[in-house]
Amino acid sequence: MEGAVPTDLPPAADHLSLATIARLQTAAGLLRKAEKPVRVLRAVSWGPEVAEAFFAAGEKELPKVTYTPLDAAPVHEALRAARALIDGDGPVQAWLLRIADVIGIGADMLAGIGTKEFHRQSVRLYGSPQADLLNCDVRPFDLARMLDQVLGSFQNLEINLDAKNEATTTAEDLALRMAKILARHFGDAAPKIELVDHLSANALAGARYIRIRRGAEFSDRDLAQLVQHEAFVHVATSLNGAAQSAFPILGAGHPGTTRTQEGLAVFAELISGSMDPSRLMRLADRVLAIQMSMDGADFLELYRFFGERTQNKFAAFENARRVTRGGLVEGGGPFTKDSVYLEGLVRVHNFLRIAVQETRVDCIRLLFAGKMDIEDMPAITTLAAHGLCTFPRFLPPWARDLRFVLSYIAYSSFLNRMNLERVREHYKVMLDSCAAPVVAANAAVQPGPSPWGTRGGEP
Repeated sequence: MEGAVPTDLPPAADHLSLATIARLQTAAGLLRKAEKPVRVLRAVSWGPEVAEAFFAAGEKELPKVTYTPLDAAPVHEALRAARALIDGDGPVQAWLLRIADVIGIGADMLAGIGTKEFHRQSVRLYGSPQADLLNCDVRPFDLARMLDQVLGSFQNLEINLDAKNEATTTAEDLALRMAKILARHFGDAAPKIELVDHLSANALAGARYIRIRRGAEFSDRDLAQLVQHEAFVHVATSLNGAAQSAFPILGAGHPGTTRTQEGLAVFAELISGSMDPSRLMRLADRVLAIQMSMDGADFLELYRFFGERTQNKFAAFENARRVTRGGLVEGGGPFTKDSVYLEGLVRVHNFLRIAVQETRVDCIRLLFAGKMDIEDMPAITTLAAHGLCTFPRFLPPWARDLRFVLSYIAYSSFLNRMNLERVREHYKVMLDSCAAPVVAANAAVQPGPSPWGTRGGEP
């Protein structure tokens, strides 16, 4: 029966009694209901009329946006009821309490939408470009600035950094090609692909759909990125989470899961070979822009910042919108969600490195069992030991066949033990003595073949 408590618990998991499991399942159900009104991206969205008015006014006036604040009181009332059932101090209890906390913060953030309070709660929920990465004295801002400097230095060379310079296809054609891939990977559970006229990004995924903006142009690399990021991660974790009948909260994409889910999706782009420099620079530029806004830059300044990088006024508007939505277009109060893409990537990559070193392949695959944060893994493994969390049905090809990932991470882990400054000093001296770069048509780096490669392959 759905949600039933198992009676044949393994000896290693006897520390959770049947009565405790029943209470925790009830609490998780209350949390599932409490998070439903906290729909962050829906609440902060801008209608198409905002962009139309902005361009009609000559791109010289701050956008005018109105929001509907959330009444957070019912959410907090439901959270109090859930917390009352969470007794004990085990990993499952800590996981559920952490979910309660982030749902409460998300509700408070939406209650303060359009004000400085929205930004303050956003930082609590998603962090900021200044967030410390596991006490390692580095921040998402440091990574963003490094990527911007290193990748930006190639823009004056004959190197194709942007997938849009390759042959492009229409949204309609992309939808047909993607549908075939998803049908092979997900079977009867394949999400429906919908073409829509207005969308905040080129594509957006839900549990049962992937929406594509009509009129957008896409390359083969765009297709690979969308499949790896939206389908093989976001859709897969949604479907796998929805199948967790004992703890349906694993199917909820509440804000506490965003950092890991987006980090995992970006890592999927990298490990599958579908990432390109322009995509990585876009992620970095958003982090830089969030910091600019925190320092006081208004929407118009952000619009010009992105305009210099994209040479496309519509893309510049969209990127500036992502930073200021829900917060203050006047500056000083951005929405910090987009800083989690790089922070999440670093956290996921580091987790996978240690999981490989500790031979915990089970934890790598359990990351896809539903919507979760990496820090929830002690709870997830405890649930799995009790038969309360099933291993995921849908995995990206690179996570189903881990041979490349294991080989790559095992090797790269050794490189991290080397003194990079000494290595850099040695090879910089050697490169400084090399002849000047050859700038010739046949020496330019050209787009490679379809990026599906041997790291999982096109399904």
